[in-house]
Amino acid sequence: MTANGFLDLASSIALALLTISFLLLVVRLVRGPSLADRVLALDSLVAIGIGFVAVVAIKTDYSLYVDVAIALGLVGFLATVALARFILHREGFDPRIDPDRAGESTESREAS
Repeated sequence: MTANGFLDLASSIALALLTISFLLLVVRLVRGPSLADRVLALDSLVAIGIGFVAVVAIKTDYSLYVDVAIALGLVGFLATVALARFILHREGFDPRIDPDRAGESTESREAS
């Protein structure tokens, strides 16, 4: 087997595995059960998207796709941070109020 043949086989296997993991993560995204699970699934989907772009860059030998993968990673990171802040504010968490009780829920703060 030549080096080109091996690279084609490896990239085809990588694309197949990425497709399977993409489909499984879409199921996790739809089923949930919690908002945190959905955020984690979205973050993982971004990572799989970066994997797709990287494999296509290797397969086509076009280096501009690497820049696209880097930009996708930055946008995915910012989206994850924004969604994490949304979850924290939705649950009534504000570390500026009392940093010593940062891990407690709103109900336990009101009870004491």
